[in-house]
Amino acid sequence: MSRPAPTLVAPGVYRLGDHAVNFYLIDDPDGPVLVDAGLPAHLEQLRTLLADLGHSLADVRAVLLTHGHLDHTGLAHPLQAAGADLWIHDRDAVILRDGPRSAMRHAKPERSMFPYLLRRPAALAVPLQLARAGAFTAPAVQGARVFYADEVLKDVPGTPQAVVLPGHTLGSAAYLFADRGLVFTGDALVTADGFAGRTGPTLVSRCFTHDSRAALAALDRLDELAADLLLPGHGEPFGDGIRAATRQARQFGVH
Repeated sequence: MSRPAPTLVAPGVYRLGDHAVNFYLIDDPDGPVLVDAGLPAHLEQLRTLLADLGHSLADVRAVLLTHGHLDHTGLAHPLQAAGADLWIHDRDAVILRDGPRSAMRHAKPERSMFPYLLRRPAALAVPLQLARAGAFTAPAVQGARVFYADEVLKDVPGTPQAVVLPGHTLGSAAYLFADRGLVFTGDALVTADGFAGRTGPTLVSRCFTHDSRAALAALDRLDELAADLLLPGHGEPFGDGIRAATRQARQFGVH
């Protein structure tokens, strides 16, 4: 399966992945940083981008995981093996340790996906694409570095702030790069959801969200942040401000 070419979304910041999932590379002067780790099939795409920037996989300093779901952690094992520090909230670190399929046990979604597929059968393409990309066969990962609450990660180039946003999973988080005016929201706030048929700022459907009430409440925390560009785990970048994004997500509601 062909992969879209990486896209420059801000100075020194590249969007990777495919039509189903995003992850990002920040080419910091102190070393590359990834936000999320895509799918196993994205490895060559990442290697090619790094080579184009004069880097190799071994140059990646840190991988900031927004949560433990398998579509965001697929390259965690090879990146850690190459020398990168993995960062994740403590509540989601157990998903990494137990393997990609354990998310259903550690952060069970509120609803089954079958009612969504009955309404929108085309949405079945998403899990099928994840399977083809190796999402369900990625190895478990030990030894990630964890945080427990909002924390400035001083050991990571760019000194991002981890912002805890529980709801989608117990340990969902965003990463704020204040000096760059960027916030990476993972699945705490996305701009596309194929299961709900939604394009625009939204919460992820309840068939993939552990606690939708907590996810709605976490939008209040996002409102406190100052960033010019919101970069989600699914969908297009959003440049109209965080509060505009959270307002639209609240209006659309939980589905």
